[in-house]
Amino acid sequence: MQINYSRVIHLSHIIDRNIPLWPGDPAIEFNTVADIQNDGYYLRRFALGEHSATHINAPNSFDSAGVGIDEYAAESLVLSAVVIDVCEAVGNNPDYALSIADILAWEAKYGVIARGSLVILYTGWQHKWTDSNAFFNQDAAGIMHFPGFSGDATQFLLDERQIAGVGIDTHGVDPGQDNSFMTNRLVLAQQGIVLENLTNLDQLPPQGTTLAIAILRLRGGSGCPVGVLAFVP
Repeated sequence: MQINYSRVIHLSHIIDRNIPLWPGDPAIEFNTVADIQNDGYYLRRFALGEHSATHINAPNSFDSAGVGIDEYAAESLVLSAVVIDVCEAVGNNPDYALSIADILAWEAKYGVIARGSLVILYTGWQHKWTDSNAFFNQDAAGIMHFPGFSGDATQFLLDERQIAGVGIDTHGVDPGQDNSFMTNRLVLAQQGIVLENLTNLDQLPPQGTTLAIAILRLRGGSGCPVGVLAFVP
């Protein structure tokens, strides 16, 4: 693959102790192990969940027989991306789920989604990142309300477009109300790519961007925080 680009953009959030954390996930920890004054160098230990911050999910997070993130081939982590903007629809409905009609409408403007693409859903949710309450948008019953991919749209993309995976700027490619995690399960069953908590999606064109996903090769990892770079034409 030859990558032609005019600029490179971080699609990963900065990690600190105050990032939104999925209920039940471990807290972010930073502990100083050595400092320059006493040790001559600066070093910290850090701890965070495998599905915290901007991250990738692995098949074994939903299937005990699935592979861990360490088994993803290097070539599977460099791929072309298309971006479907649903910000307007989400503004009227935080539970909005991408439909097959949305995909076909996008293709009518930009052409059929190429095989092996990563399909990114830009919902505008990235702008809520600094407010955990707004980011998860839980109601009085604890149910989350944020947008994502519908199961039907995901199945269509996998079967009819042979995509390599999906990504989103929310904490889940599945809508907040969907506790079946259907999109995760469908994509990961094919050892595809699932990226969550992306940012700077407003800086990407609808097509033509190449992504490079830098995983932490955690043996048996259910996923890991990632650095995602977008090479924009």
